[in-house]
Amino acid sequence: MGNDAGTFDYEAARADFKLEIPDDFNFAFDVLSKQAAEADKTALIAVANDGASAEEHSYGDLERSSNQFAHVLKDLGAAKGDFAFVMITRIPAFYHVLFGCMKTGVVAMPGTNLLTAHDIEYRVNRSGAKIVIVTAEHAEKVEAVCDKCPSLEHLIIIGEERDGWTCKESAGAAASDKFDRSMAPPTSRDDPMLIYFTSGTTSMPKMVARDHSYGLAHTITCNYWQGLRRDDIHWTLTDTGWAKAAWGIIFPPIIAGAAIMLYDAAGFDADMHLKLIEKFKVTTFCAPPTVYRLFAQMDVSPYDLSSIRHCIGAGEPLNPEAMRSWKAATGCDIHDGYGQTETVNIVANYPGMEIRPGSMGKPVPGIDIGIIDDDGNIVDDDTVGHIAVKVTDPHPPGLFHGYFRDDEATAKSFRNGWYYTGDTATRDADGYIWFVGRSDDIISSAGYRISPFEVESALVEHPAVAESAVVGKPDELRGEIVKAYVILAAGYEGSNELTVEIQDFVKNLTAPYKYPREIEYREALPKTISGKIRRVELRAEA
Repeated sequence: MGNDAGTFDYEAARADFKLEIPDDFNFAFDVLSKQAAEADKTALIAVANDGASAEEHSYGDLERSSNQFAHVLKDLGAAKGDFAFVMITRIPAFYHVLFGCMKTGVVAMPGTNLLTAHDIEYRVNRSGAKIVIVTAEHAEKVEAVCDKCPSLEHLIIIGEERDGWTCKESAGAAASDKFDRSMAPPTSRDDPMLIYFTSGTTSMPKMVARDHSYGLAHTITCNYWQGLRRDDIHWTLTDTGWAKAAWGIIFPPIIAGAAIMLYDAAGFDADMHLKLIEKFKVTTFCAPPTVYRLFAQMDVSPYDLSSIRHCIGAGEPLNPEAMRSWKAATGCDIHDGYGQTETVNIVANYPGMEIRPGSMGKPVPGIDIGIIDDDGNIVDDDTVGHIAVKVTDPHPPGLFHGYFRDDEATAKSFRNGWYYTGDTATRDADGYIWFVGRSDDIISSAGYRISPFEVESALVEHPAVAESAVVGKPDELRGEIVKAYVILAAGYEGSNELTVEIQDFVKNLTAPYKYPREIEYREALPKTISGKIRRVELRAEA
């Protein structure tokens, strides 16, 4: 990948795509072990909190440490199919645990490090988890709910010795660093490997089971969106508990044999992140739109960002203004892409493909994407419809088979021969897909259907607007009106005059009926633990 813009043959890539996944596929044995055996190069660059130093860990190191952890699990009596709740920060031990679980057939359930004791209790009891594996700072949260979690049998701690817990480091040091397929029950490509809990913007988190084939299906993510190479130093900004971690710091870079940047500082320091890109010569970079918007408000000229060859955006739709600002500063386009916890990357701006700012790109090879109506019919170009994945035989690579132990949610999502993502979009005459919003976020005002994202994109073009969220507010005359919640950029203060200025700006930039009739200035916006704006909360306020 990494072609020059305009040289990528999209139709040929779709026509030539093949992905064969063996029946007995296990990502840890078939990809990680192979990388370690073939070329023991750097796998992880674990940067210290102050950014001053880093430890490099090779693929061989990951192989040996995950083997030791597999023995720890086996010695505890953990069995194939047992569930393990995992909450580990961005440190190498995260990989030892995940791949050790894969080798033994234990199903890891990563959770974001922002989870509370109540969240842990819900996830353990919802799954019937027998094992909890956490870093030391989370131990008290687990202990606070242990008595309410009858399925729990084993507590494993990382980073210290603690009464009642098995210490990963001391137990692992006493274990063999050799572990092969003969030492554990066989896994098939259809066996569960991971479970993610969706972020739950409108309901309690649902369980999404990802089987062993899911890891290799991220070949699509690797090749057709990230464009990763073996000599890359890849940095995705993500918490380890989000499915974005699977996309950005687990499967694709390991498939490519790239080196993965890990930076475990709490919070986000834009200056430090830019310094680390320069210091470690990051070549491929993935960040959420919020980060690119922050960079857009900075003078990035003092930083040497010349090592970056490919940038991607994920998590929420990317505003054209942030894309233009980043390209002006670095010379790099931001390749927006789309997918969910339930999928791999399914729509992408491919390396080498013409980018249309604001578009998510085109469907990836191997997966058929439709913009459809409620009955499963393809809608006309430039018409809002549901983003859906065609359910084919064989099953689309990386598409889940249904929500775990939730037949009602599964039936709602799989119908008419499609998987309905719950998001809406339009498709233009050239096949580019343009995000509109969550199906329940669409604003209906005086007969017009208005995309919150489209209004938000217009708002952030105004220099006074740092971030915005748009919802529909009930209105007797129009049904709903557009209401905007705005975080102002530094140096601006909310006023009636500024409100009118912003409203007029939006009227001139996009169709006048889309302008926000109300603007409320806020210090912060409500977000899920994965960083997505909770419009459902703002709608309730409105």
